[in-house]
Amino acid sequence: MTFKQSLSNSRSEVIPPYGGKLENLMVPSDSRERVLSTATKTIECSDRNACDIELLIIGGFSPLRGFMNKENYESVVKRNRTSDGRLFGLPIVMDTNSEDLEIGDKVLLRYKEQDLAVLTINDKWEPDKVLEAKGCYGTTSLEHPAVRMIAMERKQFYLGGELQGIELPKRVFPCKTPSEVRKNLPKDQDVVAFQCRNPIHRAHYELFTQALHAENVSKSAVVLVHPTCGPTQQDDIPGEIRFQTYERLAAEVNNQMIRWAYLPYSMHMAGPREALQHMIIRRNYGCSHFIIGRDMAGCKSQLTGEDFYGPYDAQDFAKECAPELEMHTVPSLNLVYTEEEGYVTASHAESSGLKIKKLSGTQFRKMLRDGEDIPEWFAFRSVVEVLRSA
Repeated sequence: MTFKQSLSNSRSEVIPPYGGKLENLMVPSDSRERVLSTATKTIECSDRNACDIELLIIGGFSPLRGFMNKENYESVVKRNRTSDGRLFGLPIVMDTNSEDLEIGDKVLLRYKEQDLAVLTINDKWEPDKVLEAKGCYGTTSLEHPAVRMIAMERKQFYLGGELQGIELPKRVFPCKTPSEVRKNLPKDQDVVAFQCRNPIHRAHYELFTQALHAENVSKSAVVLVHPTCGPTQQDDIPGEIRFQTYERLAAEVNNQMIRWAYLPYSMHMAGPREALQHMIIRRNYGCSHFIIGRDMAGCKSQLTGEDFYGPYDAQDFAKECAPELEMHTVPSLNLVYTEEEGYVTASHAESSGLKIKKLSGTQFRKMLRDGEDIPEWFAFRSVVEVLRSA
């Protein structure tokens, strides 16, 4: 079974959530003590667990109302669909080493001394992590960060069950809920989502602002810049620092066609599967379009330097899934900076014989460390100031 929906560029309301209803699992304040009193056991959560719990509570993973059971988990691993046929990129599960947890138990999920939620366990199993790695990430190599995560960080057993939300994690970066983001979006225009996990430089800015002029985007559309601020790769800039760069940049550009929000999501670097996951999440936040970059959410072997995914695997898979998600993809332009015309497409620069200026990430980081001036065509001054002071 599949869920097929029609596409339309004309709309009178913000695109409906995935599954038709935005889930809200937060318990009313006057019932929280009662719900807490039902929990008889406790699990201390990791940073990744906390991101999943938050997105479940606020509806970012709608239509899910809790962690997947074994049937849904295995279905998503094998065919990126839940057992009822609905597209889903990656399984959402709670993990534990506790052998004494049983089906029917009510478990308090704690994170950094906060009571986040109560989980009513309806399933418990020991997953085949080799099959999970191969199905979700296309490899069993421990060089892949998510394979390493499920093999070495995730615990022995997985738990499924419904959640009752008590409190959201306290974070340095405030993460608006899907409901809050939706209230600030135009009802009659397209909303283009831009996902990133690094500071935004000039080329990124040109990319997502020019995406508003794509042929399949309405004339007065807005872009939602929606960076992930949860755990990513070990060598990525910490979320707290990234958050500061985004805040400073938003104030610097002051562009009324841009909406800013932050996503409490832990990256898997899962290529095509992650592209699908991000599209589902962004639909729940009210986005009708999603920018898919070259090698989105990709990663490389540290031994051979080879990519785990092809450069356009994520784009192709996202485009294939888009009609069923009632969304559109916007392929990211291959932009370069030229002395004569500023940022243009690489094909235009080549055909016009324009002089391209380049600055590699390695060069940029060295210039930052050495206190050298960073050219403004490459990076925003506000972003550079934050990175230098970090």
